[in-house]
Amino acid sequence: MSYNFDDINVGGQVKVGTGIVPAIKEGDEKINGSMYAEGPVVFGGPTEFGENEATLMVGRTKNSDDDCEPADRSVHIRGNQRIDGDDGTDNALYVTGGGTVDSLYVDGDVFVTGKVDCDNKGRLASRFSSADARPKPFDIKHPSREGYRLRYACVEGPEVGVYHRGRVKNEKVIILPSYWKDFVYIDSISVQLQPIGAHQDVIVKRWDDEKIYLQSKGGMPIDCFYHVYAERNDINPLITEYEGESCEDYPDPNHHKISEDERNYKDPEYATEQNIRTK
Repeated sequence: MSYNFDDINVGGQVKVGTGIVPAIKEGDEKINGSMYAEGPVVFGGPTEFGENEATLMVGRTKNSDDDCEPADRSVHIRGNQRIDGDDGTDNALYVTGGGTVDSLYVDGDVFVTGKVDCDNKGRLASRFSSADARPKPFDIKHPSREGYRLRYACVEGPEVGVYHRGRVKNEKVIILPSYWKDFVYIDSISVQLQPIGAHQDVIVKRWDDEKIYLQSKGGMPIDCFYHVYAERNDINPLITEYEGESCEDYPDPNHHKISEDERNYKDPEYATEQNIRTK
């Protein structure tokens, strides 16, 4: 049996299903305006879901009334949310959309209680702070030993540095990347040379924003490995020592305290001389 109504106004509770529901209380203590549905429940178009996929299934609005303009979202939540996963599926939260999720914006803290990579748990802000005090590694499946993993860590130092490396053979110059002239402080460049096969008394004769000019004893052919290091000029130099109790006390707000589009990496207050000078 079914009933059809044009409008229903309920001042108390709506219950669909059986059982006592502590969350909305019962009898004299009932919460007016509350609702219970045993499920499954579908909102939106009647054919959005072909089978019972969840207790609550929400699809796009399919109301054809002239005064109903379908929204471009199925769910809009204003307020806080909580997800308690269980063993029903592999993932407590599974997101798809156009093949990829372009971005995730979180204004506030994100707290992870379940297992993530390497069993890291806890408030992500705390995890990042903890990571700042430790080596920054990558950890991958070993490329050549079955059952092993490979872990490398970043080289760290008191500057925002970059490097260029390679081999010079039968040449007298090291050609720098073309963009270095606009990317690094030229007077921060330093060079390390390692002759191959025999002593060649190779020296750095001079350098500019395009090349490192080499010279060998007696003009003999040069064959050597090289490492060229320099400090980036597109970001404020590191302040290596500062007063504070945590990384939040770092003096330059352009690194973390303001939004990306408001940051100024040429801020005259913090864009002091670079940390390393070689001229």
